[in-house]
Amino acid sequence: MATSAEIAAMHRAIELASGAVGISNPNPAVGAVVLDSTGSVVGEGATAPVGGPHAEIVALQAAGERARGGTLVVTLEPCRHVGRTAPCTDAVVEAGIARVVFAASDPNGPAAGGTEVLRAHDVDVEAGVLLEEAERDLEPWLTAARRQRPYVIWKYAASLDGRTAAADGTSRWVTGPEARRDVHRLRLASDAVIVGIGTVLADDPQLTVRDWPAQRQPLRVVVDGKGRVPLSARVLDASAPTLVVVGDDVDPERAKALRATPAEVVDVVRRDGRLDLSAVLAVLYDRGVLRMLVEGGATLAGSFVRSRLVDAVVGYHAPALLGAGPPVLADAGVTTIAGALPLEVRDVSRVGADVRITATTTRSEA
Repeated sequence: MATSAEIAAMHRAIELASGAVGISNPNPAVGAVVLDSTGSVVGEGATAPVGGPHAEIVALQAAGERARGGTLVVTLEPCRHVGRTAPCTDAVVEAGIARVVFAASDPNGPAAGGTEVLRAHDVDVEAGVLLEEAERDLEPWLTAARRQRPYVIWKYAASLDGRTAAADGTSRWVTGPEARRDVHRLRLASDAVIVGIGTVLADDPQLTVRDWPAQRQPLRVVVDGKGRVPLSARVLDASAPTLVVVGDDVDPERAKALRATPAEVVDVVRRDGRLDLSAVLAVLYDRGVLRMLVEGGATLAGSFVRSRLVDAVVGYHAPALLGAGPPVLADAGVTTIAGALPLEVRDVSRVGADVRITATTTRSEA
């Protein structure tokens, strides 16, 4: 059973992991703490940007020889595979660590099984410590690893009665500046931001991270079956990478024109007249997208809900009533109350004058 020092170290590791969200992608945001044989903290760290060391390596390097005979406390099971970096299990054994305490098991095929490797080298291992708390930051990565597709977050902003614009179509700044800044924080933590062609035509968004220091910009993705994105659209500029997803029946000349822009263009098959969103997610997953933010359009959001491809919802509600205007969600294929997509509310917070609600799909939908 984990000691009080190990529990405290896990709390610190979870805090460190939170600081790596959006920085470590596509690697998981992991935190690690090394305790010496007396239970004192002698090293800590979080996952570095892609290509850099994992959290365990950062913490072990900070601890140096003081790690020998000590304990490694980490939010995710140490990996055992050779990827961009060497296996963490090798480093743990070489450092002389006597005990490893971790929260979540690694479900990622080639990397999983670190526990068995460590135990084979006589390292004592305890799993599942503060699992629920650690999974909050790890959940997107864990879900992507288990389902082999990006973790999908649908974000929207609306009035308190669920309208995204007034009856005359005016919609700019439904919510306040604090909520808009918070949306950029969500973008910062995401590998990709996706909108439908309707949003591009109506709002001409740039979809870049602003208001926060960004080491990288997320991939901008436009779902545009017929290739209607205006060649002057801001989403096609060079400020961030862009992927335009068109149908396999798109006009060849239109596709050629789009390929002459800085954007990449890929085509996917249609299913029942719509672009196959599972195919879109497969394309993105192959490009290393593990966490994706759906930002634009009630129609696109409805398609994701209809396909049961939404993992989390972040809704910003302004303290205003419109009474008419477009709803936040278009047809999602739900015809009876029994067919509703069940969600579990994770957080309700004030963001400036607005209210942010964060919910995830329930375990039965996972």
